[in-house]
Amino acid sequence: MSTQKKPKNGKVTVLPNGQSSNEELLEIRKEYFLPTAALYYKNPIQLKKAKGNYVYDEKGTEYLDAIGGIVCNSAGHNHPKIQEALLEMIKNDEIQHTTMLYLNHHATDLAKKIVSEAPDGIDRCSFTNSGSEANELAITAARHATGETMVVNLRHGYHGGTSGVLSSCGQHTWRFRSQPTASVTSALEPYCYRCPFGKAPTNCSLECAKNVETTIQTSTHGKIAAFIAEPVMGIGGVITPPQEYFPEVTKIVHKYGGKYISDEVQTGAGRCGSTFLLTKDLGIDADMVTMAKGFGNGAPIGAVLMKSEIAESLSGKLYFNTFGGDPYQTMQALKTMEIIEEENLIENAMVMGKYLLDTLKELMKKHEIIGDVRGRGLLIGIELVKDRKTKEHATKECAELMELCKDRGLLIGKGGLAGNVIRLAPALSINKKQIDFIIQVLDESLKVLSQNKPQSKKQ
Repeated sequence: MSTQKKPKNGKVTVLPNGQSSNEELLEIRKEYFLPTAALYYKNPIQLKKAKGNYVYDEKGTEYLDAIGGIVCNSAGHNHPKIQEALLEMIKNDEIQHTTMLYLNHHATDLAKKIVSEAPDGIDRCSFTNSGSEANELAITAARHATGETMVVNLRHGYHGGTSGVLSSCGQHTWRFRSQPTASVTSALEPYCYRCPFGKAPTNCSLECAKNVETTIQTSTHGKIAAFIAEPVMGIGGVITPPQEYFPEVTKIVHKYGGKYISDEVQTGAGRCGSTFLLTKDLGIDADMVTMAKGFGNGAPIGAVLMKSEIAESLSGKLYFNTFGGDPYQTMQALKTMEIIEEENLIENAMVMGKYLLDTLKELMKKHEIIGDVRGRGLLIGIELVKDRKTKEHATKECAELMELCKDRGLLIGKGGLAGNVIRLAPALSINKKQIDFIIQVLDESLKVLSQNKPQSKKQ
């Protein structure tokens, strides 16, 4: 029998193997969860098992997971080396939870490893439960170190769901009426496809980078605590700034006394196919780098990496995170890093990412609804538009495409301010055959989508 509480408005349905039905779970979610607990798909699926790049619903239906648990799956689901390490810890009765108030080698082992991958000059770290907390700590440290409060963010950016970082969120759908916005200001986004300055790559003079200085000059008293940005803006729609953007902005930030925070919650752990941290490959002179998601292969762990001068400025203060640095989470993060290294997953992300991007650009030639394809490594966005000239957002079509792909065994994500960008972020272990399947399903689904919709009028 099911041990779950019976919903007020219906009977509990128990399937033969004792698991809950989708209808029951939906009823319970509706009754007990906040309305903010959104679900993908009109008919949501219940995921029960996973292995490698595949996940399975309660009926055993197989899906290729091309969004990686929302950009969390770097080494693959249930990697045998992580499973083995977890079982070994349980077998040896290793302590399940202990704080940083006590010594434990898992946290120190991870600290040494992660700092070895950091950009030059960054040599201290702290662990958190999530990317939100990592960014909160980074902003707190920047404000304390500089004595300033103002933080510059980017429109379309996203840095987490907690109150402090939500004030630096550049998307209205994530913000709340009571959201505090004091001591933050927003610069214009480096969005090449929809350039806010009306420029194209052929006539661009990095107006987006220069706007950071204009923003500081007009929206602050001339000094800032920090600038925070993702090297690739994930939830914003995989917005990929030109590489020249970063050194220009870094100089501006430091000119006005600020600390540069590089938010690598989504781009880190080798996902972008260059170095473990994209900050390093792009040559960003960051003062702090934040991580989470793929860092622990889905385990609830985040990290802040920072320069010693910032760390030392915190002396005399206390920062305590009950679960930050827990043995099981830090072990999984370290094991994930080892797997990425041993299995050459960063190189695979580069090779397979290029193959995926190239094949998507070929697919773009066949389907007018694809307005842009962009990304780095295995963090890729496909922007859908109703008309390539007007670039009108194809929001409903994006949701429908997700449904069509799901029905064909492919799970993808979406993002963008208008919800019109398909997001692809499979495990770094993905192979050519699996990418071919992604392309095949997208092609079939886009054909069905075009057949179901009337043709747009020519502008």
